[in-house]
Amino acid sequence: MESLEVQKIQCEMKTDLNLLLECLKYQMDSPTSQKEALVTIYSICQQNSDASNYLREIGGLTFITDLVKSSMHCMVKEAALFTLGVIIENNVYCQQNMCASGLFEELILFLMNKDSSVNLKRMSVYVVLVLVSNNSNGQTHVRETGCIGVLLQLFRTALSISEINLTDENINQNYQLWSSVCSTLCACVNNPQNEENQKICSSVFPHTKQWLDRCIEPEIVRPICSFVGLAVANNSHVQKYFVSIGGLDILAKVLVRLVDDSFRNYASTKLAVVVTKTLDACIADNSAIGAVLSKYHIVPKLLRLLAYDTLDSGEKLSLILAIGHCTEVCEQWPSTYDSGIN
Repeated sequence: MESLEVQKIQCEMKTDLNLLLECLKYQMDSPTSQKEALVTIYSICQQNSDASNYLREIGGLTFITDLVKSSMHCMVKEAALFTLGVIIENNVYCQQNMCASGLFEELILFLMNKDSSVNLKRMSVYVVLVLVSNNSNGQTHVRETGCIGVLLQLFRTALSISEINLTDENINQNYQLWSSVCSTLCACVNNPQNEENQKICSSVFPHTKQWLDRCIEPEIVRPICSFVGLAVANNSHVQKYFVSIGGLDILAKVLVRLVDDSFRNYASTKLAVVVTKTLDACIADNSAIGAVLSKYHIVPKLLRLLAYDTLDSGEKLSLILAIGHCTEVCEQWPSTYDSGIN
């Protein structure tokens, strides 16, 4: 009985997807109908990998991709991109099928077009994210097509350092785009670790330094710390560059401010742990550069954090590891480092 019920559900799903695909094809003059069909498609595929596979088999992915390129309606483009993203995110075979330079190049056009809406850019970034996540081929394509350079430019320009008022709807939309770019850059360098992409991403370290120097809001610090932590992870060359531009000093100063505020602000305590993890990633593979932290009395600050009962065991372990790396080397920090990545 159960098998028959499953077969019935599968049959209904296939029928629905065929009908929805036909609707997409024959409603080219009705963007509202196309958007509704796309919304229904991604709602079916979101929790059903078999549905995503079947849509791929009947040419649905190809048609939706063509719709992204050919539709004259922004709402259809946005819905089509989001649908592609959902399907790729939930099905590795669809990810492999769609991971080609042509799609990256199309997404670059949307991201570089001044007439593209912020939401269209966000949907484009989302598709890049799911294409590169846990996918070395995607990481290669994002680099070779120049897409990673476009993402880095958005990282620099999508949000103004001087205008962080997330209650403003327009600024909040820009923040959401910027935050999505941060997440995508993280995926470009991590799982698997990609040293070439790490090196390219280090070009925005001076910009991250400016952010951390001027803004201590969690909404800014958390994404930047995630990005920097993954960009320097297990890469001593990139770590040295980050230190050479004063990045480690800025992290230390942010950490000191947060720890000093932690006794009256629970959020500062939690954020201090996030900063600590990033700081630790910068020195974990080259403990000698950690000696620069001594002038900020980082170890006593970390011990103070460690005493808080509000931290869970994972957070305390991160602090203990950082303390270990900070105390590994006692000699003076070398006076010079490479001034850049060659």
